[in-house]
Amino acid sequence: MNITRESIDKLNAVVKIEITKADYSEKVEKILTDYRKSANIPGFRKGQVPMGLVKKQHGKAILADEVNKILQDSLGKYLTDEKLDVLGSPLPKFKDDIDWDAEDFSFEFEIGLSPEFDIKLKAKKAITKYTITADKKMIDDQIVNIQKQYGKLTPKTVIDKEDEVTGVFFNDSEGIEATATLTLDKLKGKENLSNFTAAKVDDVLTLKTKGLFEDSHDLMTYLKVDHDTAQGLDIEVTFKISEVNTREKAELDQELFDKLFGVGTVKSVTELRAKITEDAEKQFIQQADQKFLNDVTEYLVKNTKFDLPTQFLQKWIQTAGEEKLNAVQAKEEYEKSEKSMRYQLIESKLIVENNLQVNFDDLKAYTSEMIKTQMAQFGQMNPTEKEIEDIVARVLSNQDEVKRISEQLTSQKLLDFYKESVSYKDKKLAYESFVKEVYGK
Repeated sequence: MNITRESIDKLNAVVKIEITKADYSEKVEKILTDYRKSANIPGFRKGQVPMGLVKKQHGKAILADEVNKILQDSLGKYLTDEKLDVLGSPLPKFKDDIDWDAEDFSFEFEIGLSPEFDIKLKAKKAITKYTITADKKMIDDQIVNIQKQYGKLTPKTVIDKEDEVTGVFFNDSEGIEATATLTLDKLKGKENLSNFTAAKVDDVLTLKTKGLFEDSHDLMTYLKVDHDTAQGLDIEVTFKISEVNTREKAELDQELFDKLFGVGTVKSVTELRAKITEDAEKQFIQQADQKFLNDVTEYLVKNTKFDLPTQFLQKWIQTAGEEKLNAVQAKEEYEKSEKSMRYQLIESKLIVENNLQVNFDDLKAYTSEMIKTQMAQFGQMNPTEKEIEDIVARVLSNQDEVKRISEQLTSQKLLDFYKESVSYKDKKLAYESFVKEVYGK
């Protein structure tokens, strides 16, 4: 066997594999011999079928199969031995006229090569890294919500603005019959609000779904319809009121504090506010980190310049999926995926050059900490090492979980690396200001 490579340019090459009779003859003969021993062909006793007949009927198929195995094995080994960093998979240059009666064969494969490039982590204009804070209004609102949630319900007959209303939404033609409990602050517009505040238990209101709620997604929640149905839903529904309750706010006392956070953890309103602030800002860290990770990704893709073997990749995309694509479809798919493809190359280079690979010990340690955190949330503060080890072993026996946790850990390693290596400036914002600045809402 002889394998050679012809470079077309820096990103494209053709690998030529020449297979001779010596490469396959022994294996083909053995397969034919084994088949002859077990073949059942009318007119011949088992094991007595003439080899010439076996070759005539099955020789070419067995030869083609064996040559194909040799091709795949030798090509894979060649790419590994030559340390060729290829994109996609090698594409065979098909021949319509393979002469299987010949003794020697020649095959060619197109390959797309990964580009060489440098990564500049220090941006001229520093990337913004946000710290999101919980402001006074957010904490005040959260405390009011807690007081309402743990407050006492008192039944009423007539509705006021602060009440909770339970009833059934109904529309026969749309198949809607949904029991719901809502507060009037969910409603949109004065007319809807006045319809409710003028009503009492057992009244039946006729309402238009369009513009009923401040958040259109509430149609899904309260009418129990799917997302597609809720979008643009413009019908009339009835709402029969079955209950009206006013919720007396819970007292901010030690009983409530203990119920929320465990006995003695919080002992005053001041400590309550501090605890709510701490918990909220812990959650904000993840959101701020994700924003930073996204911005660094955008910067790296935009500022790391390299070419790709575009034509090769488009040809590869045509056959890579479950359904074959034509050239136009493959080009569209390539254009949609090019950005993520570029970042994958950048990310892989960063991981290798900075030793950010995830190993099994990393996975075990990360999974162990994750499980301890989850157990603590359910009050299990001091699990034994054996309990943790047993759970870790079960989790890591699931390949889907291993993949998911590996991706999480890789993202965390990259995030930590970016915080140390990328030029950034800190900016502290209250949550609502962050949402407005970042998402324009």
